[in-house]
Amino acid sequence: MLSPKKVKRRKVQKGRMKGMSNRSNKVAYGTYGLKALESGWITSRQIEATRISISRRVRKLGKMWIRIFPDKPITKKPAETRMGKGKGSPEYWVSVVKPGRILFEVDGLDFDQAKETFRACSHKLPIKTKLVPRRDF
Repeated sequence: MLSPKKVKRRKVQKGRMKGMSNRSNKVAYGTYGLKALESGWITSRQIEATRISISRRVRKLGKMWIRIFPDKPITKKPAETRMGKGKGSPEYWVSVVKPGRILFEVDGLDFDQAKETFRACSHKLPIKTKLVPRRDF
């Protein structure tokens, strides 16, 4: 699963997920992309499950790109622990996703194959998504 090799700060605050995505909101590498329609946290486990789902369908036909990386640590305190005594230890890593962000891209597939691929992998994600084609100017 994905996680950073080294981080500047071990624990970060929750933060807010308001507004649209300013970066990574256009299909840059492949011909089709999976776009987020909601904001949310996507864990490294969910990214890995989605990657496996896409790679099963893409195989040798095409290529896949993962456009998100889990760089935010989420902490958790042990069960039945009293209040206070500081923040818990890091449990897992998440990627903060805002609406409009391209999560995954594929190339070498036709529209129907890409649609079926992204439909299957969208079931692994906790947010609503849609298929978007590349827009060349």
